[in-house]
Amino acid sequence: MPRHALTPDALVMMDTIARTGSFAAAARELGKVPSALTYSVRQLEEALDVLLFDRSSRQAQLTAAGSELLQEGRRLLQEMDAVASRVRRVASGWEAQMAIAVDDIVSTGTMFELVEAFCGARDTGRPGEPTPGNTAPATRLRLRTEVLAGTWEALSTGQVDLAIGVSGDFLNPGGIDLKPLGELAFVYCVAPHHPLAAVEGPLRDEQIVHHRAVAVADTAQRLTPLTVNLLPGQDVLTVSTARAKLEALLRGMGCGYMPLPLVQAHLDAGHLVRMTTARGEHLARLSYAWRTERGIGSDGLGLGKALSWWLAQLASPATQHALLHRHAGTLR
Repeated sequence: MPRHALTPDALVMMDTIARTGSFAAAARELGKVPSALTYSVRQLEEALDVLLFDRSSRQAQLTAAGSELLQEGRRLLQEMDAVASRVRRVASGWEAQMAIAVDDIVSTGTMFELVEAFCGARDTGRPGEPTPGNTAPATRLRLRTEVLAGTWEALSTGQVDLAIGVSGDFLNPGGIDLKPLGELAFVYCVAPHHPLAAVEGPLRDEQIVHHRAVAVADTAQRLTPLTVNLLPGQDVLTVSTARAKLEALLRGMGCGYMPLPLVQAHLDAGHLVRMTTARGEHLARLSYAWRTERGIGSDGLGLGKALSWWLAQLASPATQHALLHRHAGTLR
């Protein structure tokens, strides 16, 4: 069968012939006689039922089929080397894959700074400490954005290994540890041209209910979705992200609570107006949580090295503050 002929040795042979420009030079590099190399090429051509080299040329001139095989062969050789390297690293304690659920109100820029640092980390056996070399963590990251109860649901149902920005009190099914991430103030905002912006004094529910609210949809599928600060009978525009809600508020399409760090620049610039309400401002207590049954146990606690690395970063007060309060690029 053709696939039996496409061995790593055959692909290396093709690469060497193309790189050196002749069968004789390739044979010298591979430690073979030219006739043996010619025979191997003919066997490969017969197995694939294609002509790989133009025999009319004095040089090792590839045909179109030969060029395609060379290109794909080089890619396959690189992938095989990468797989071998990953297997060696996984054996050292790095999880093959790690999934992280990040609540929509967490700083995207800070998250990607952490991802960048993780991708550049080196395995020393001690989370967070780099070492020279070219051995990056074997773990493949999967990031997903969730909202409200959806962040906890992704973790509790085993879809992710770590959840950042968990809010609310949920039943712990076991096998999950949780630590505080910090507090986040939510303030009531409207655009300067919104009717409520002209109202003096704290806004009462009977005033707010006549104006459209903008809400971010909870991503929970199994748990009961959370509804926060919506009034019975109030018109609601539902969007998928906090950034979309911000855009709607800036356009005067509705009103609602927003995380203060996300709107502070707009408040300072006069693009939004911070209103007081009879309900007062909302303070959310957020946490990060993780599944403990990783099964690798490289840290002696049942955690893999990738999860241990992330937990070491999340334990830093500076990182916690940045995740909740540093929202760059929110002012248009």
